Amino acid sequence: MARSNNEGGGRYIAGGHFLLTGSHADMLLGFLPPIVHIRKESDKAAMRWSLERMREELRDPQPGGSLIAQQLAYMMLVQALRLHLADGARGGVGWLFALADKQMSAAITCMHDNPGHRWTLQELAERVGMSRSIFALKFKETVGETPMEYLARWRMLLAGDRLKNSDDSISVIASSLGYESESAFGKAFRRVMGCSRDNTATGEAARHVL
Repeated sequence: MARSNNEGGGRYIAGGHFLLTGSHADMLLGFLPPIVHIRKESDKAAMRWSLERMREELRDPQPGGSLIAQQLAYMMLVQALRLHLADGARGGVGWLFALADKQMSAAITCMHDNPGHRWTLQELAERVGMSRSIFALKFKETVGETPMEYLARWRMLLAGDRLKNSDDSISVIASSLGYESESAFGKAFRRVMGCSRDNTATGEAARHVL
């Protein structure tokens, strides 16, 4: 952290980064803005408290100080994303913006928490208290894809990570994600992830499936 004093008062510049790994990261990074401008004084105050507390932890190291600083950094990231969602919730499209909508967020949470469940459009609509047709329309408008398309993509992102980072067999992974056969799973993986024998974008996961 660096500090420079100007006539108008103190100015702080804090630098850092977050490391995101796995194919899940693309889902988040694809919707993040290059900059989040915090305008409200109340929001600035909340961020300023975290920043000042982090500065104290780093300036005067105490046992557990690095852990506290790390958690404060996470808090600031989440708060910044919340503010970004609040600013863009009226017109933003994508799963990140959908989290600002209670019903869409509830549907996404269902799919994330239990990706192996054989979800249907009707069941998801009932979970969030909406009719099937209205739910399907609102989900597509908010997320940018249909509920079933989103579910398939989420399952394949999970599958890609497991194929690459675990010793689970294809049959085990397929079954845990709601597919009745390896063949059905393989077809879904190639369709969603866009894999072929010459496409190594998904690394070893694609080669295992194909």
